[in-house]
Amino acid sequence: MKYELTIIGGGPAGVSAGIYAARKKIKTIIIAESFGGQSITSADIQNWIGTKSVSGFDLAQNLEAHLRAQEDIEIKDGVRVEKVERIGESSVASPLPLASEGHGKAMEGKGERFKISLSNGEFIETKYILLTNGSHRRKLGVRGEKELDGHGVAYCSTCDIPLFKNKVVAVVGGGNAGLEGVRDGLPYVSKIYLFVRGEVLRGDPISQAMAKNSDKVEILYNTEIIEILGDKEVVGVKIKNSKTNEVSELKLDGVFIEIGSEPNSDLVKDISGINLNQFKEVVVNHKTQQAAPGIWAAGDISDVLYKQNNISSGDAVKAVLNIYDALHGVDRMKQE
Repeated sequence: MKYELTIIGGGPAGVSAGIYAARKKIKTIIIAESFGGQSITSADIQNWIGTKSVSGFDLAQNLEAHLRAQEDIEIKDGVRVEKVERIGESSVASPLPLASEGHGKAMEGKGERFKISLSNGEFIETKYILLTNGSHRRKLGVRGEKELDGHGVAYCSTCDIPLFKNKVVAVVGGGNAGLEGVRDGLPYVSKIYLFVRGEVLRGDPISQAMAKNSDKVEILYNTEIIEILGDKEVVGVKIKNSKTNEVSELKLDGVFIEIGSEPNSDLVKDISGINLNQFKEVVVNHKTQQAAPGIWAAGDISDVLYKQNNISSGDAVKAVLNIYDALHGVDRMKQE
């Protein structure tokens, strides 16, 4: 079956793209293992614009309901994309134009088409692809982490730290992500334990100084969590000093695991024209979100600077509008 556009992913970016594609009457299919993205485990999201407070589960349901209310889109959920292949002739030798160069028109290949293989054995043929399949948070892999995810275990300080006002939390990670977690927490929490596996902090000097100079922050070097404690909510952690092998317990109310994330970009890493940066993010033209001839990307899978639901949603809408222009041969930069 042939489509003009295939959207891969069912988070805020994918759903936003699907709604706009349907309203633009683009022949579209969206493929999603599930809806909601990483935020589905959040107990209370307070920064989704237009909604004062919503759980990750309710946000996922709202997104899915809005998408299914559209008449002109096909939805295939509960399946996984296994492989993406470029078929037909392609002109992909030209590098991705930078946004600063002012390019607004989509890069085109000759007879551009893609074949997408699904986990249920089906195949899809499409002219264009929009990648919105996000990233996955790096996990500690310790006992209690999975069981208490969303119940004191969190992976986004920007999203969830306000829920821990006047409480004691741990931030795991000695790099910039961990230090940003500390910075986010200082206005809210009463105390922060910063767990660093090595002997030094690795983040920016200014961020290091912020953490070291705060009376609220206690930095524990050579320290790793070996278990997160709690039944229904986090009540503490069991930690181990890697130098002394001493094991101890700390009482606290939340654990922010800030050891980075990894984009789900393996699916397209070998596609001609795709460029991945050192973080495995798909490099895009930030004026159009295009990554290569026939392929756009939005959200955490892209090299966007800030990883937030609202930004992912907006970038996905931008991508669909550029795809619509490409389908109709419109170059808006020449109209300015």
